[in-house]
Amino acid sequence: MVSEVKQITGRGVPLVGDDIDTDRIIPARYLKAITFDGLGEGAFIDDRTALKGEHPFDQPQYQGANILIVNRNFGCGSSREHAPQALAKWGIQGIIGESFAEIFFGNCVAIGVPCVTAEAVIVKQIQELVAANPQAVVTIDLENLEVEVDDFTAPVSISEGTRTAFTTGVWDACGQLVANSEQVRVTASKLPYVGWGKLAVG
Repeated sequence: MVSEVKQITGRGVPLVGDDIDTDRIIPARYLKAITFDGLGEGAFIDDRTALKGEHPFDQPQYQGANILIVNRNFGCGSSREHAPQALAKWGIQGIIGESFAEIFFGNCVAIGVPCVTAEAVIVKQIQELVAANPQAVVTIDLENLEVEVDDFTAPVSISEGTRTAFTTGVWDACGQLVANSEQVRVTASKLPYVGWGKLAVG
């Protein structure tokens, strides 16, 4: 089934700081994992250890939050796809920030996690609103390109092609294959090499 992403609603978790790189999001030692299962536990693990429970991902008021609010150049550094996977496994479904590293942004799109941008003053205001009221309802509206935090509303940006990919479900390549499985079978039946695996070897 094709997965359209038009709106994400939930609670926010503010993470203040510029240039937070992928090694901080998920340390290199976690890249040995065969699957992405369990990566959520390792999200920001070194920062969390150093802060001894004071990191937002450890604070009780942000448990269950699904929208991350970050600052400038989030996800810079190496291109590891484990970084957005770790955030998704922790529970993040959408990210609001001032700007994102290009490869990190693309890796987020590939797993259905939209990253929208806003002016620095707006991001700071959203972070402060969520810090003041962690139970505030936060919504990323991709159709209207807005973010809402209770009664506060502000514009956000994402490229039109990426926005369309989310709202139409085109981002979800696997979902498209499943939704069009009959057409895939018809096309495959016309290909002369599909049956090669059945040929006897020797």
